[in-house]
Amino acid sequence: MHEMSLVEGIRTIVEDQARAQAFSRVLVLRLEIGAFAGVEKAALDFAWDVVMRGTPAEGARLEMIDLPGRAMCLDCATLVEIADRLAPCPLCGGGNLLAQGGDEMRVRNMEVV
Repeated sequence: MHEMSLVEGIRTIVEDQARAQAFSRVLVLRLEIGAFAGVEKAALDFAWDVVMRGTPAEGARLEMIDLPGRAMCLDCATLVEIADRLAPCPLCGGGNLLAQGGDEMRVRNMEVV
């Protein structure tokens, strides 16, 4: 379960920011997750509760925001959203696509006190 190590990385971000910004508690953390990031949300949610114990984010609400997969269709020269890495272009049906996004995962923001 690599979600545990992902949340450990988020914990480091939270702790670093708590020191740098002098906040004591995170109320909400919003996390953007691309469609192709390979993250199991249920496992991430479970890991969140376990890993955040004893940190400023203990008890914080984790909001996961889905980001679409995107690709440049080289056949019709259009940036399109795709549901699957191997999907054809939804506009022209072409199969010559270059991935442009959807594999990212990042902390969007936090509500803190």
